[in-house]
Amino acid sequence: MNTRQLSAEQTRWVVARALAGADPDSVLASLRAEGWDEQAAIDAVQDAVSRYIERNAEQTGLPLPVRVPVPVAPDAAARLDGGDRQVQVLASLKLPRVLVLGGLLADDECDALIEAARARLRRSGTVDPVTGADRIHDERTSHGTCFARGHDGLCARIEARIARLLDWPLDHGEGLQVLNYGPGAEYRPHYDYFDPAEPGSGVHLARGGQRVASVVMYLNTPTRGGATRFPDVHLDVAAVKGNAVFFSYDRPHPMTRTLHAGAPVIEGEKWIATKWLRAGRHD
Repeated sequence: MNTRQLSAEQTRWVVARALAGADPDSVLASLRAEGWDEQAAIDAVQDAVSRYIERNAEQTGLPLPVRVPVPVAPDAAARLDGGDRQVQVLASLKLPRVLVLGGLLADDECDALIEAARARLRRSGTVDPVTGADRIHDERTSHGTCFARGHDGLCARIEARIARLLDWPLDHGEGLQVLNYGPGAEYRPHYDYFDPAEPGSGVHLARGGQRVASVVMYLNTPTRGGATRFPDVHLDVAAVKGNAVFFSYDRPHPMTRTLHAGAPVIEGEKWIATKWLRAGRHD
């Protein structure tokens, strides 16, 4: 077993390169040029970066990052393989990690989800921070319903497609939530993760752990308004039928910059389906 270790100077260089966003392969190539074995170099770099992250989290009081879903393709890929469907990459942002996906759903899938949800709609709630129960709040003025994971063939097919695209276990996800926003309806800026400091989060964290990613799928195209808005980075993702926006958050903290909102619908209506992914098995 190769137990070679980085020197203090090499460790500082590796961390500096990681913070600068350097290509990991270029860092490994430099170590190989110095005579390092490939696997020993990989292990040493991962250890150096992990130790830095842990020290930084301890010093700043930040939570440690966790593994999150990642699209199965190089960053420059124009298409992703969903198994039964090819999905286009329309836009990609590093921080926050946001991907705009074209054609995640077919038109008939969008229509079928709307029809399945229409008779089940009720006023949407938000999580009460004290009890963890749903409560009606002015910040969210949509109507919606939730389907259990694998509710029917349509839901199961979409969930399997997302699991393949993001290389994330099928059972590490919640069921689909379908929402309808009428004229003027909105969802004000919020985070999707559960705040561990709030007592009401415990009941949700006990079932699958923390949320680590969201997939918002657009089931129709509003006439005006209804974008998914990321105010911290001044990004609006237009609601276009069949498209979706994916974003991940590696810790329950505003530093992920995943504050987002459903902008008001100005004309027409908006239908979306949301899939939240968890750190563990969600039952």
